[in-house]
Amino acid sequence: MSEETSKEFFESVLGLGPDWQVSKVTVDEASRELLLDLSLTTSAKVACPECGRACAIYDHGRRREWRHLDTMQLKTVLRARLPRAKCPQHGPQTVRVPWADPMTRFTLAFEAHAIDVLENARSTTQACALLKIGWATADRIMGRAVARGLERRKLEDLRHVGMDEKSFLKGHNYITALNDLDRGRVLEVVQGRTEEAAVELWGKIPEKARATIKAVAMDMWQAFENAARRMVPGAEIVHDKFHISKHLNDGVNRVRTEEHRSLLKEGDDRLKGTRWFWLHSEDNLSDAQYESFRDIKDAALKTSRAWFIKEAFRFFWVVPKSSSEAEEYFREWYRHTIHSKLDPMKKVARMLKAKLGNVVTWWRHPITNAVSEGLNSKIQSIKSAARGFHSFASYRIRILFFCGKLDLKPRLIHSI
Repeated sequence: MSEETSKEFFESVLGLGPDWQVSKVTVDEASRELLLDLSLTTSAKVACPECGRACAIYDHGRRREWRHLDTMQLKTVLRARLPRAKCPQHGPQTVRVPWADPMTRFTLAFEAHAIDVLENARSTTQACALLKIGWATADRIMGRAVARGLERRKLEDLRHVGMDEKSFLKGHNYITALNDLDRGRVLEVVQGRTEEAAVELWGKIPEKARATIKAVAMDMWQAFENAARRMVPGAEIVHDKFHISKHLNDGVNRVRTEEHRSLLKEGDDRLKGTRWFWLHSEDNLSDAQYESFRDIKDAALKTSRAWFIKEAFRFFWVVPKSSSEAEEYFREWYRHTIHSKLDPMKKVARMLKAKLGNVVTWWRHPITNAVSEGLNSKIQSIKSAARGFHSFASYRIRILFFCGKLDLKPRLIHSI
């Protein structure tokens, strides 16, 4: 293949458009690199990147290089001296090029490929090895991809969202995530779980989009509720039924722990090794497990009564046909629980009574944070694959990169 043919071939596959040409093709055997020098096809006019006006060329900058997709296992590098447009309005401005975004060292095609690899590799380390780039470079590529995706993201018709927390660093360090429950995506993440952090989180969603939200699923953390009432006053709060179930299970377990301790003093170890049974419904037990559980649950134990109270609340979600019927069901359940003489269960009942208005809303908006829990699992896998994060900014970028369902890839530009 002649040099002229090589130039024409690379001009075609690079998609340079009519304004740029390949002026030189060099293979560096020592470094195993293919070097493609590019230049303008004309010296007449170039476009100002700020206003698009056709301007004379002011001067040319120093030669810049961009990593491109490998060619037959050769690292491919594009090189060019970029002209500056002599704009009467904006002054000298470096022109846009069709193969790369401003201020990057990679072509659009390479970044699109890198995004594919980063999305599908088992870890960032593995992706970096395949792409022959460093961790910091991968961070920057992912950061640009997320910024691109957030700019393109549509938030019309946002209806049901969930707020959830996730541990970040060791100790009491958390992030708070806002999730689109209908589309299964993370909308945004902030550091902390205070009311101020939650308000900041809501502030990252445009007011117009917040106005369309009908309901917010969350646990009973007061800071989340306060922030939601302030930032999305038109939305109803729905306390997540899985968090409610956890509170009830915790109550049962506290009763079991106290009773087990008392029984052991009398030489009775019936409750030994039974923790798992009390935290699940009978439907989730195998036949063998049910046989082991049946006798002990029917015994005159405080733990048995606590378990029956917990199980009775499960029907709160299925027996009533409306929020008003749900309130009636709750009142009956509450009366029975308060007279049970089981302090841990009474404590949960009082907490639910205080929050009842945000519990019966489930009957108008049957949403849960199950989607958020699924996203949390994915976030945990991101954290594990990276062996932890020292920077919240890096953690946030990866969460939005992998869980935001964003349009991440660059689009080619075919004019300067």
